[in-house]
Amino acid sequence: MDVLPDISEKRINLLKQMVGEPVPRLWCPSLTHYTQDIEIDQERMAAHWNFMSPYVNAFLIPGSTGDAWEMKDSEIRDLIDISLGLARERNSKLLIGVLKSDASATLEGISKWLSMLKKRTGEDNTIEAMKSAGVCGFTICPPRGNKLTQDEIGHELEVILEPGIPIILYQLPQVTENEMSPSLVAGLADHYANLILLKDSSGGDRIALNNDDSKLPFLLRGAEGNYAQWLLESGGPYHGLLLSSANCFPRELKKIITLLENGRVNEAIDLSDSLTRLIEQVFAFVSGIKEGNAFTNANKAMDHYIAFGKDARTIRPPILHAGIHIPEDVIQKVGDLLESTDLIPDKGYISRT
Repeated sequence: MDVLPDISEKRINLLKQMVGEPVPRLWCPSLTHYTQDIEIDQERMAAHWNFMSPYVNAFLIPGSTGDAWEMKDSEIRDLIDISLGLARERNSKLLIGVLKSDASATLEGISKWLSMLKKRTGEDNTIEAMKSAGVCGFTICPPRGNKLTQDEIGHELEVILEPGIPIILYQLPQVTENEMSPSLVAGLADHYANLILLKDSSGGDRIALNNDDSKLPFLLRGAEGNYAQWLLESGGPYHGLLLSSANCFPRELKKIITLLENGRVNEAIDLSDSLTRLIEQVFAFVSGIKEGNAFTNANKAMDHYIAFGKDARTIRPPILHAGIHIPEDVIQKVGDLLESTDLIPDKGYISRT
C-alpha cells in the first residue's frame, strides 16, 4: 500500500474536528464508583467529576482505571450512558474505551456503542453522532497474546482502522502481554488518518522515543511518574498526559503543565518529582491486592481521602468491582502518607454535613 502524501494533514484536520483546538494536554481515565451492591454510584460519580472538572475536561470511559477489563457490556453501557450526561453538563470531551482481546470483539463493541450514540443523538452519520455526543473517538488495544508477531498484531489493528472511525491506540503490555513496535505504529500512522491519538502506559515509551519524523498522532503518556520531564517543553517526546492520578491530583498535574507552558521548567520538575515520589509509594502499598489493578486500586485508596477529607478514616474503605473493599491496612498507610504531605483536605468533595 502506498503512503498517502496528505495523511498527516488529514489526521490533523480530523483531530481538530473531533477534539477541538487546542487539543487538551491533560486527560483522565476516570474511576468507576460503586454502591455496596456493585451498582454504579451516580451521585458519587457526579461529585468526583465536579472535583476534577476545573482542571480536566477530557476523559476516557472506561479505561483500565475505570475497570474496563472487568466489566460486562451491560455495565459498560450504563457507565457510558451516565458519563455522556456528566460530560455534556460540564462541556467535557470523551473517549470511549473498547478494550477487547481481539479485532472481532473490538469491532463488535465499536458498532454497539455507535448504535447507542446514533440513537441518543438522532444522527445517522457516524462522525456527526460522535460529535453531537461529545465523543472524540474509540480507544482500542492490540490483540492479547504474548506469542503474537508484529505482523499479526498489525493485521488485527488494520481491520479495526479500515472503516475510518476515529481511533485512539493504547499501548498496555501489562494486560495485552505484548507491545506494538515503533515501526508498526509508524506504518499504521502512515496509512490511517483516523488514528488520531496514541496513549502509551508501558513505561518503556519506545514508540514516543522513536518518533523521529514527528508523523505519529498526538502522543499521550499513561505511565505514572516524572510527569514534567516527559513533556515537550522539558525535552520529552509527549504532547500530553492521560493519567490515572488525574483522578486525585488534577490541580497539581494541571499546574505542572501550566508551569511548563510558561517556561518555569525547574518549578514544574520540582512539583513533578514530589508527586512522583508520592504515587510510587501508594502503588507499592496496593501491590498486594489481588483484585482489580494497580491503577484502580491506588487511585481509589487516595480518592477515599480526597472525597471525605479528615473524616475518611471513619468511613468504610472503597469497594472494588470484584466486590471486596480495599484492605484497612492499605487505607491507613495511604492516609498516613497523604497526611505527611499535607494533601488531605479538611473537607472532601463529598459533604458529610
